[in-house]
Amino acid sequence: GAPPAAVPRLAPGPWAITALLFVAAAAQLRVQGRLWWCACGGWNPWSGDTWSRHNSQHLADAYLFSHVLHGFLFAGALAWLTPRLAAAWRLAISTGIETAWEIIENTEFVINRYREVTASLDYRGDTVANSLGDILGCTLGLWLARVLGLWRTVAIAIAVELVMLGWIRDNLTLNVLMLLWPVPAIREWQSAL
Repeated sequence: GAPPAAVPRLAPGPWAITALLFVAAAAQLRVQGRLWWCACGGWNPWSGDTWSRHNSQHLADAYLFSHVLHGFLFAGALAWLTPRLAAAWRLAISTGIETAWEIIENTEFVINRYREVTASLDYRGDTVANSLGDILGCTLGLWLARVLGLWRTVAIAIAVELVMLGWIRDNLTLNVLMLLWPVPAIREWQSAL
């Protein structure tokens, strides 16, 4: 008879790298002085009030949706730049980029920049749990984009941006704009919430 069909093996490399990136992110954020969890001691996984001291302090908050959009963007960019690259390697690359952003975002320079030019006057940086939740959100976005395809991903991204704009007067587009090229009128509009 015919030999049994070989069972495809998953390459451990990209999965190990992805797991190590989560560990490295947690370690580096602790070195930067980030708390593990909200100083309030409450174990709520979600904080929905972006204007409270709990924002960016629990596992997830409204900005998680922006990190899902990061995953959408990485999925599109990597599909275009590396069309033959295995999905597991795209995950590792995206996780690496998102991890780098979470580490940079929690430096005193960027925290102070948010305070100076955005409506986030009391921003103190993320907890380790929140940063890890944001990285997970990015990986979720990468997976969703792969499952949904281009046009449904684009439609959902636009919907998320519009919902966030109405809900918290902020979204990924405004966040990038205000961080790089602050517009005083937008800051005033956001602060009037």
